[in-house]
Amino acid sequence: MEDRAIRESREAVKSSQWERAVAVLQPYLRAQPQDADGHNLLGFSLRKLGRHAESEAAYDRALAIDPTHLGAHEYRGELMLVLGRRDQALVHLQALERLCSLQCEEYQELRRALDAKPQARPKPRW
Repeated sequence: MEDRAIRESREAVKSSQWERAVAVLQPYLRAQPQDADGHNLLGFSLRKLGRHAESEAAYDRALAIDPTHLGAHEYRGELMLVLGRRDQALVHLQALERLCSLQCEEYQELRRALDAKPQARPKPRW
């Protein structure tokens, strides 16, 4: 059975109420620190708020709890793109390929994000 706080935070995320989701998840995760899904939802909400360092920490926690968490790999990869760390986004894409093949939704979403943000070319020095 899904906890009430997780249900409420999912509803907040669906309606783009990022601050509400964070407000629900933080106390929940203090009580349930081993909930990888909760940390993933927190990371997602924090990323949407532009709180990137906190978001990265939440994704890292989710992956420390469950290294096979597909959503955390996808979303952390997307965060890496926002931060200009494409090489790290590719690491998460490779992890998703190993975990769920090229057909899973998480792999496809991160692949699309990578394709939409081509690698920056070095500027000429002239």
